[in-house]
Amino acid sequence: MAKAKSAFVCTECGAEYSKWQGQCTSCREWNTLSEVRLAAARPGSGGGPTTARAGYAGSLSREVTDLASVDLAEVPRFSSTFGEFDRVLGGGLVPGSAVLLGGNPGAGKSTLLLQTACKLAQQRRVLYVTGEESLSQVAMRAHRLQLPAQGLKMLAETSVETILGVAERERPEVLIIDSIQTMHLEDIGSAPGGVAQVRESAAALTRFAKQSNTVLMLVGHVTKDGTLAGPKVLEHMIDASLLLEGGADSRFRTLRGQKNRFGAVNELGVFAMLEQGMKEVKNPSAIFLSRSEEQAPGSLVMVVWEGTRPILVEVQALLDDSALGNPRRVAVGLDSNRLAMLLAVLHKHGGLFTGDQDVFLNVVGGVKVLETSADLAVLLAVVSSLQNRSLPRELVVFGEVGLSGEIRPVPSGQERIVEAAKHGFTRAIVPRGNAPKRAPEGMQVVAVDKLAEAIEAL
Repeated sequence: MAKAKSAFVCTECGAEYSKWQGQCTSCREWNTLSEVRLAAARPGSGGGPTTARAGYAGSLSREVTDLASVDLAEVPRFSSTFGEFDRVLGGGLVPGSAVLLGGNPGAGKSTLLLQTACKLAQQRRVLYVTGEESLSQVAMRAHRLQLPAQGLKMLAETSVETILGVAERERPEVLIIDSIQTMHLEDIGSAPGGVAQVRESAAALTRFAKQSNTVLMLVGHVTKDGTLAGPKVLEHMIDASLLLEGGADSRFRTLRGQKNRFGAVNELGVFAMLEQGMKEVKNPSAIFLSRSEEQAPGSLVMVVWEGTRPILVEVQALLDDSALGNPRRVAVGLDSNRLAMLLAVLHKHGGLFTGDQDVFLNVVGGVKVLETSADLAVLLAVVSSLQNRSLPRELVVFGEVGLSGEIRPVPSGQERIVEAAKHGFTRAIVPRGNAPKRAPEGMQVVAVDKLAEAIEAL
């Protein structure tokens, strides 16, 4: 019997070492190496690659091909039955692709995939593999969500070898694994969820998907800091990595693309969690703009760009006299470090001092704003709260603020202004570089170069 070998694998980057050491020399992280048992070499293999590992990219041919002779025919896609899901995927599901869906517990990963599977099963062959719930539990959820249950093939199994055997017999067009952390291979000695098990299980399933032209959809758990659990190499294996975000206290969920080999990255899809499951929100701006009738100081609407479309969201600022020597800076939905930088710019180039004020900032609706086009709106909301002055409801703002107080243009400025005009906004403060040659009918566009000009334009 072959002696089992072990290696030390970094849980952050997947680098392997023959012995334990305190720091990973690849990613420079400390105390991230864990021991895993490697599969023993099969008799007669000579330690070389086995036939099961051949053709990882989907082709068993070992012939060298000239790049110019590769067929450029577009890979056919088919809809996931959710328009917002298709948007994040880049236009739909691609045969032979591997999609990883991550998210916090309770975000709705299993619900979204079960709805997708039940609807797809009415037209295509779908195999849903559950490793966390029993078949009766899944059936109860489908009945509660009033989903069509006919045609969907179910399997409660955690052994990858068994799953691949069933998949070879059923030949599904879509294979859903819930979740990858519960899967295991028999010849890997570590427990399910470990580095070696997650990596090798995902590799075996991805290899099958590419060789059989099957759409593989994996559910992945996340850690307490929001990153995907398991080795980092898992995200390199798959073709698309999606993250479903949303707190338990919010009925809205955002699906964000973090990696996509077949479409745009950072695309955003919005869903509402209802009693009947996940329902797509085709006009997110209308949802995030549900403001009160009475306008309060510190409230302002900004236009952010998510993927391929503009979204209007409301930002709220609250300033209060601080009783502490070190005033608080709290930002929900925005980067706290950038807020501190913008407040320094406001003091240096806007002439407004906030060093004795606690500053609280919130993006309404639970949206996370990652781009810099929100800078100007954030500062003007802070000015509004500091001066206790309400801003007009029909005002919309966007623009990046530099450290010297200049207002920099942002991409897709014309599309942002048009989107604001569609929702009834009649006044906009924008960077001069984004000022349109002809403003939309009924829209007054104020172009500014400096922060002081924007404050005066209020």
